[in-house]
Amino acid sequence: MYPIVTRTERCRKCYSCVRSCPVKAIKVEKSYTEIIFERCIGCGNCLGTCPQQAKVIADNVANTEAVLAGEAPAVAVLGCSFPSFFHYAAPGQLVAGLKKLGFTQVHEAATGVELIAGEYAQAIRENKSTLITSHCPAVVDLIERHYPQLVDNLIGVVTHMVAMGRYLKQVLGAETKVVYISSCIAGKFEMQAEETRGAVDAVLTYKELEGIFKSRGIDLTECEPLPFEGREPHLGRVFSLPQGPFRAFGVEVDPLDTEVVTAEGEVNVMGIVKDLAAGSISPKLVDLRFCYDGCLGGPGKKTDLTVISRRNLLIQHFKNKPPYHTDPVYRSAPVVSYGRSFSNRFSKLPSPKGGEVKKILQATNKFTHKDELNCRACGYRTCREYAVAVYQGLADLEMCLPHNLQQLEEDRGRLIQKYELAKRELEREYADEFIVGSDTKTLEVLDQIKQVGPTPTTVLVRGESGTGKELAARAIHRYSKRNDKPLVTVNCTTITDSLLESELFGHKKGAFTGAIADKKGLFEAADGGTIFLDEIGDITPKLQAELLRVLDQGEVRPVGGTAAKRVDVRLIAATNKSLEDGVREGWFREDLYYRLNVFSITMPPLRARVESVPELAHHFLGKARNKLNKHIIGIEERAVNAMLRYPWPGNIREMQNVIERAAVLTHDDIIKLGNLPLAFAESYAEEGENVFDLRSFKKEREPHVMRVEKKLIQRYLSDAGGNVSKAAQLANIPRRTFYRLLDKHGLKGRAIRGQE
Repeated sequence: MYPIVTRTERCRKCYSCVRSCPVKAIKVEKSYTEIIFERCIGCGNCLGTCPQQAKVIADNVANTEAVLAGEAPAVAVLGCSFPSFFHYAAPGQLVAGLKKLGFTQVHEAATGVELIAGEYAQAIRENKSTLITSHCPAVVDLIERHYPQLVDNLIGVVTHMVAMGRYLKQVLGAETKVVYISSCIAGKFEMQAEETRGAVDAVLTYKELEGIFKSRGIDLTECEPLPFEGREPHLGRVFSLPQGPFRAFGVEVDPLDTEVVTAEGEVNVMGIVKDLAAGSISPKLVDLRFCYDGCLGGPGKKTDLTVISRRNLLIQHFKNKPPYHTDPVYRSAPVVSYGRSFSNRFSKLPSPKGGEVKKILQATNKFTHKDELNCRACGYRTCREYAVAVYQGLADLEMCLPHNLQQLEEDRGRLIQKYELAKRELEREYADEFIVGSDTKTLEVLDQIKQVGPTPTTVLVRGESGTGKELAARAIHRYSKRNDKPLVTVNCTTITDSLLESELFGHKKGAFTGAIADKKGLFEAADGGTIFLDEIGDITPKLQAELLRVLDQGEVRPVGGTAAKRVDVRLIAATNKSLEDGVREGWFREDLYYRLNVFSITMPPLRARVESVPELAHHFLGKARNKLNKHIIGIEERAVNAMLRYPWPGNIREMQNVIERAAVLTHDDIIKLGNLPLAFAESYAEEGENVFDLRSFKKEREPHVMRVEKKLIQRYLSDAGGNVSKAAQLANIPRRTFYRLLDKHGLKGRAIRGQE
């Protein structure tokens, strides 16, 4: 198991871990960042900098519990900095608490420091080249994995943690289980390393141990103090203090001696290691600890105490000398090997070739050196270092913040442009005079719209199909105080009953077959604005009940969901049916009818607005002219007169289509009666008007021929009693030809007989 793991569901790709990682052992995946174990040195920086706590220490509590539950004796070893974490309890109380957990003995890791002191002294005496101390596992991993040219400079001695493990297993037996407890995360890496594996069976942080105490209900302050076991340390207890290792190892340090270098903290350590690797410096002895303030500043430190407070607690522990019980077995000096070897564990990444870096930089709009801002938002020091990481698969192009901001600005500009174009088209489609007409009934409708528009009142728009009910709804929304919010229109007849509920109220993932993700409903999309439900009379009783709940409570519940969402929506409904008949006949809920029919507007049919027909005709001509890009200056008077006589069963929608069709057919700059459908010429002729266009004999003849032909067919059918075969014989034409004439004029045989 890797000592540091990523909770992928928490990661938000903020790149804090990339910025804080000194060796860039972080790989950016599609939706999260992952630690590259082969490159990680266990410094723990990513643990403290992740704002989402997506990077966490792998749980070693279960492993410890298994050790305690086993038959073999379990021994606890407390790291040298334990007094600065468990400051609220005496050392003896901590020993008592550990024994309550099941540990047979409790030792101090300071003893391990003194066990390896002789090895360090000998190495320093015998070696003449630069030596680097190896008691910090993070520094060891840094050199082995990233600066392997310095591997031979590491002092071949194990850490005090491994020394204690080997010593205790030698004295107490190889079956003894050793659990090491400290603030060091790198120790978890060291426990798994091949050269040191088996010395320690589990590594706990102080926080993990504190969690075990809480889960077992153990209060250290109430425990009766007990003595430590094993060899009692002395100078080993100052190991965690600044320059503590030199004092513990018996190395005399002169502040003016440039042959001995000591450093703590990431920046200092990285700088010295780079200088050593480059050959810039060559001291005799280099003591490095990766954490700031040494082992007092490890990842598992107590954050509620200052460095000075933690330092004073260690000094106090050194001076007070807690009680010890030393068994005779520890008074002898068993033969234990504290040496170890180091290896080159450098994992080479591919290097970009030729212009690969340039291509990656250009992909993020960096074409010159001035474009390379080196802002470090991606986590890398320079844009070129970042480009190399992209090539190596550690980073991706989305990490470049300036590039993303530039893309967002460009996308914003395009969206604004599209919005302005769409807005202009809508304004052209639905201009200020959204309802055209100067007749009395139209003016009454406009007056009602202006009165109800600014209010939050629910409106029911009635009228035949094609009378402009949607235009009325748009006009109401434009006059309302919600006109800066969306207007969502829904035609209830164009969506199946099974999908309309999902469209209106949304659905949860898995609510039905095909619901592969959560979907927001149109009511929620229209929150703060207006929703227009056209043909409300066609919805099912179930949807009527849901709609009534929305109107009464102002809440929508997605299909398959349990939680309701508040929405603030103004409802405008329209119908071409008689909802009063629906209430009487039982297909429309009476309570919903009264909630909808708060304010009713009836759109008059076009046949009742004859005075406005010329105005409407010229209005639709203007729209058709723009749409077709044709130069048409007007409509001839006879065509307008024919329109005035026509009953317009399809109302406004039919007129718009008729005008557009005529605009397509005309070859002149004016729409003539001949460009209109035949029904208009027939109705005009029935009024006794003779319509002639001397410029086109064929055009003028056709309507008259069609009219005569239709009357002849009707006469033959009438004489034949509606029998098509007999009528064809009377007309002396083939029956199939007679059938084609019937289809041409929209006639049916038996129907003619029934009209007599």
